[in-house]
Amino acid sequence: MLEKVKYALDKGAFEPTRAYPDDAGLDLYTPESFCIFGGKGKEIDTGVHIEIPKGYVGHVKSKSGLFFKDGIFTDGTIDAGYTGSIKVKLYNLKPFAELDYKKFIRGDKIAQLVIEKCERPELEFVDSFEETERGSNGFGSTGR
Repeated sequence: MLEKVKYALDKGAFEPTRAYPDDAGLDLYTPESFCIFGGKGKEIDTGVHIEIPKGYVGHVKSKSGLFFKDGIFTDGTIDAGYTGSIKVKLYNLKPFAELDYKKFIRGDKIAQLVIEKCERPELEFVDSFEETERGSNGFGSTGR
């Protein structure tokens, strides 16, 4: 079980926090104020550095409230060994409209970081796979 993860902050950055002790994600905050118009994206350098141990991975995920209420989406992966600043690319999934934008103020929550165990199996090349019920049937194969 991973008990502690080391972190550092650039000047002006906010410490990642959990709103509740049992939350999976650490909230990441913006060190600057900005707006994102519909259909546009914005990269934010959080100024947070995390030392993710070998055997783990960091996932930068959307805040559910921002996603459902405002259409703000993000997703990313932080590999073990990377100690640079965490950058978050936010996308406003609403259609473009000159007056339709989401405003963020310095210190607002913009994303969350989830740190998880990560399996790293070796790949084995094969000419064919074992037969399964699903096989290569993809999207929509169940009729839904």
